[in-house]
Amino acid sequence: MSTKAEQLSWGGLVLRKVKDYHMLVKFRLTLTVVFSSVVAFAIAADVLHWGAVAILAAGGFLVTGAANTLNQVLEKDYDRLMKRTADRPLAAGRMTVSEAVMFAGLQSLFGITLLAMFNPWAAFFGTFSLVLYAFLYTPLKRISPVAVFVGAIPGALPTLIGCVAAQGTLTPLALSLFTLQFLWQFPHFWSIGWLGFEDYDKAGYKLVPKSGQQPDRSIALQSFIFALCLVPVGVFPYWMGVSGVVSAGIVVVLSLAYAGFSWNFYRKANRKSALMLMFFSFLYIPVSLLAFFADKI
Repeated sequence: MSTKAEQLSWGGLVLRKVKDYHMLVKFRLTLTVVFSSVVAFAIAADVLHWGAVAILAAGGFLVTGAANTLNQVLEKDYDRLMKRTADRPLAAGRMTVSEAVMFAGLQSLFGITLLAMFNPWAAFFGTFSLVLYAFLYTPLKRISPVAVFVGAIPGALPTLIGCVAAQGTLTPLALSLFTLQFLWQFPHFWSIGWLGFEDYDKAGYKLVPKSGQQPDRSIALQSFIFALCLVPVGVFPYWMGVSGVVSAGIVVVLSLAYAGFSWNFYRKANRKSALMLMFFSFLYIPVSLLAFFADKI
């Protein structure tokens, strides 16, 4: 009896393979990473050259795709245990580990080479981000919630990489945008962690602290504290003379609203409040970065 693969047309097989690579690199997530890096580059650059933007976007996409691919290689046995990840190509057995590792290696090679076209700083932080995410954050997820703090570093590096690619060195602007994205991640992830707690717990991940068989409410309080810290950080680009008072005001208002949603999450500690915080978190970074760019001095 012919296998299911043999019964599919060549077109169907190609489409399936494209979809698998799409899942392997976490395409939509990777695009958000590229977006933050490119907008940070636009904020930091004196003159915006679209060729440079294309190189940065391609390099960032490949490095992020490589990190996501290695993450799935290392977690394939655990991905099978969660509904959200069970259909990933490695977890479902549609792709071999060797194919995925080779793909990750090629992405790393070309991605870091593209970043190196800007300067050594961009290549260094791209490499650092990949290694930290794949080989420290990924295994730590099964050990301790400290993984969230470790993972927030590579999660915030795209804005820093965009800045150093434009400015050639580590600057106060790069550090301020890195800090903004670093702090943003805690309310963002804790809301997601609350919503996906059962799946994470079933697969043996220790990302979310728990009290008994429920997620610990302390993560909601942490969300509120980190969101409040965003208020002064959002004013840094204005203080440095990079952007104007309008963007500073927008980011302060966004940060206060983020803190408000976080406080609501802490007060109610239910699915609805976590969803509200999560959806607002999706808006915070793109709106903040675009505000800084639009109000650039």
